Amino acid sequence: MGRKSSKAKEKKQKRLEERAAMDAVCAKVEAANKLEDPLEAFPVFKKYDRNGLNVSIECKRVSGLEPATLEWAFDLTKANMQTLYKQSEWGWKEREKREELRDDRAWYLIAREPTGPVAFSHFRFDVECGDEVLYCYEVQLESRVRRRGLGKFLLQILQLVANRFEVDAASPSVSGCCGDDSSYEILSRRTKFGESHPLPHPGGGPCGGCCH
Repeated sequence: MGRKSSKAKEKKQKRLEERAAMDAVCAKVEAANKLEDPLEAFPVFKKYDRNGLNVSIECKRVSGLEPATLEWAFDLTKANMQTLYKQSEWGWKEREKREELRDDRAWYLIAREPTGPVAFSHFRFDVECGDEVLYCYEVQLESRVRRRGLGKFLLQILQLVANRFEVDAASPSVSGCCGDDSSYEILSRRTKFGESHPLPHPGGGPCGGCCH
């Protein structure tokens, strides 16, 4: 009887510890999602002035973006990725991609020239397999600004933000910034807090369900 009681107590204690750990993870993600501007701590990264480019960079929740900017982001993603998606096992699903880009949890890095936006990254603070992550869904660039280091600069910003808020960074869907103009890579990024792994498909839902 004593052994059964002891094992029951151990199981209960383990469940309590696991719940506390998950609560801490969700609290960290929720705190990150309440930020006004994740780039506030990195003012030097709000501008990219090199390799013939001079762009400003802003970070906003999807709710803070103008409809025209969101439509531009979808059109650019479609232009860059539709053929590649069709060639993959996932296929191109226009309605799902549009919904993904407009999801309430979405954050955006937007690189702008005076004439308008030229590149963006869609990312989220989320929970994956019990861990807090900064999950990069997209990095998309207009063809005329590729191969100038801007895409890698946006990824560097995401790494800095992930490090500051002590979350892992996963980057599964990147186009036009890491090689030839038509490049498409599945990436895994390491932060000082651990190693993230490539996820099974671009645009998949990584959230553990506690932060919706």
